[in-house]
Amino acid sequence: MRISDFLRSYSTFRILQSAIGMHLIIDGYNLLHVSRSLIHLTSVQLQWERERLISQLSAYQKMKLSQITVVFDGWQGGEATEKRETQKGVEIIYSRLGEKADEVIKRLVKERGSAAVVITSDREIARYAGKMAVSVISSDQFREKMEIACGDVEKNLGNEESRGKQKGPSRRLSKKEKRARAALKKL
Repeated sequence: MRISDFLRSYSTFRILQSAIGMHLIIDGYNLLHVSRSLIHLTSVQLQWERERLISQLSAYQKMKLSQITVVFDGWQGGEATEKRETQKGVEIIYSRLGEKADEVIKRLVKERGSAAVVITSDREIARYAGKMAVSVISSDQFREKMEIACGDVEKNLGNEESRGKQKGPSRRLSKKEKRARAALKKL
């Protein structure tokens, strides 16, 4: 794919995206763990990583004109009630003490329905969203799309070209796979 073709399709995609206005529900720590290990971080370093992610998502949100909600776990050290705030245009939810982010995400999926797209690599959440006919994009796929959208076009173009097309007998995609591919194209 030539860069001019990519940019032309990208601008067309942005126009379509603005009309669609997807709502992305993101499993926050799941997306953070895609790019680096957060096991040995102090609470201050972890807070810095969360803020960096929020900044990236804010830039992505402005480009794509979509609504973003990020859910973080607060079940071990959080507050007694669910905490909601907005930073840089991104809605952030911290689950309450004793409640995992997974449960909050499931509740949001149920509320928003098929107008939402869930970003997670958690199989349990993905299965639940699939049952509710909500598209699911893995965290690593979303990270790639976000990097492309936020200016890493040159680096990722080489990765996409090297993958090539699949060979072999064709087969029909399941409804779940079709929804996921359609949502991924919208990102």
